[in-house]
Amino acid sequence: MNHYFTDNRHLTENRKEISFRFWCFNCRFITDCGVFSKNAIDYGSRVLLDAIYHEGELSGNVLDVGCGYGIIGIVLKKAFQDITLTMIDVNPRAVQLASENVNHNQVEAEVLVSDTYTALQGKVFRHIVSNPPIRAGKKVVYTILEGAYQHLENNGCLWVVIRKQQGALSAKAKLEEVYGNCEIIKKDKGYYILKSVKRD
Repeated sequence: MNHYFTDNRHLTENRKEISFRFWCFNCRFITDCGVFSKNAIDYGSRVLLDAIYHEGELSGNVLDVGCGYGIIGIVLKKAFQDITLTMIDVNPRAVQLASENVNHNQVEAEVLVSDTYTALQGKVFRHIVSNPPIRAGKKVVYTILEGAYQHLENNGCLWVVIRKQQGALSAKAKLEEVYGNCEIIKKDKGYYILKSVKRD
């Protein structure tokens, strides 16, 4: 099976454009075979975006981990124009689409192929956001959760969306272990928005 969290550039292309209205603006995204949620914006990403927006202003350096074709990072950059955005994904096809979608939506971002945080070379961020690739397995998801700690500024925040039936409560326990705190910001149709703050 050709998962969206692998290098699947050999797949036949079947590009399409989808539109997404959020808050007061419209975005459009080019998607393709081999990327997550290629036919529509997934509900978990919508819940995550809504939760972040209603929690208050984002500022500083922001990282979208497992960005796919760019939905979360691009919408956040539209909403919070002063942030400096970086987006990473292990899938080169997703990164290519995200780069194109940055241009389509007239925002600025650095988009990198990266196996979790390997391409970041010690960079730190005020906010890290992720709709992690659950199907990649708990080991990969927990690598994202744990690895974020080293790439957050002091008092920086990690925001994650995970469905309850896909391990939200065990992920919350892991975050409490690593960060010493984890708040459930929102619940919506089984999706949990988890937030942890790095405090040295």
